[in-house]
Amino acid sequence: MKGLIDTYNRKIDYIRISVTDRCNLRCIYCMPSEGVREIIHSEILTYEEIIRILSIATQLGIKKVRITGGEPLVRKGLPSLIKSISDIKGIEEISLTTNGVLLKRFARELKDAGLQRLNISLDSMDTKKYEEITRGNHLSDVWEGIKISEELGFSPIKINMVPIRGFNDDEIKEFAALTFDKPHHIRFIEFMPTGAKEIWSRDKCISVQEIKDIISELGELKPIKNEWGSGPAKNFRIGKAKGVVGFISAISDHFCAGCNRLRLTSDGKLRPCLFSSLEIDLKKSLREGCSDDELRSLFLSAIGIKPEKHYINELPSEALLKSMSKIGG
Repeated sequence: MKGLIDTYNRKIDYIRISVTDRCNLRCIYCMPSEGVREIIHSEILTYEEIIRILSIATQLGIKKVRITGGEPLVRKGLPSLIKSISDIKGIEEISLTTNGVLLKRFARELKDAGLQRLNISLDSMDTKKYEEITRGNHLSDVWEGIKISEELGFSPIKINMVPIRGFNDDEIKEFAALTFDKPHHIRFIEFMPTGAKEIWSRDKCISVQEIKDIISELGELKPIKNEWGSGPAKNFRIGKAKGVVGFISAISDHFCAGCNRLRLTSDGKLRPCLFSSLEIDLKKSLREGCSDDELRSLFLSAIGIKPEKHYINELPSEALLKSMSKIGG
């Protein structure tokens, strides 16, 4: 088995699976203030359907799985799904992206079920600003969840920050400084046009180079080899810090040439690119009783339409992508 190789000779071995479009926060850069229309429950993939899809995917070469949402921890019984995924032959890594609000409640169950890694979205350490960004009052819950996750041995714990010019960019150095005493990965992600018309504009996007310039005031940024998978982050260490700072430059310097992933939306669409509307409907075929061979063919079709790169920078400045809660973070 050579695995999944796309038209541009990229090896595809990683899938992000959204288990719900629902979220317990309303982050300003993720969705509009009025929220988004939720998918009815019957249209969401069941855990059994997800496991069947993954069983086929691993036969084709998928080795890594990330569970996303919405907020995945709002879906009932998620640890049982993690356990079922960990039992699939061929899965080498299971990770989870979460806003951390419910982490203190579920961290132990997730660890026991076989979850290996955590990505926690956190865009401010200031209580007032956190409330403004998330439209929620849960910062203390997030910190408690991080502390419990440390004690349980999740490593590395990755904390994702999206700097927005004039909003939370004054906290960039404070986030980077967390690596001095903790072995965490603090990752800075360029602001993207994902479903938040009230706040998105290109001038609010801070490039990775600007972020690096700000952080370099804390000390020299030394590039380090990525020992934690083949993700898009370029990693550095500030002096002798215990942790790592990472940079994800989706806008200013895209990493499409090394993209190794597919995305499965909560309503069963297989998307070969986050920034493309191209998708293959797996759920329809599943519920019409398709065979395993037919499901494999659908996966291969998705690989065949995976674009060479995204075209965000060529879209009008007012253009917005589908809400991340709909696609899967």
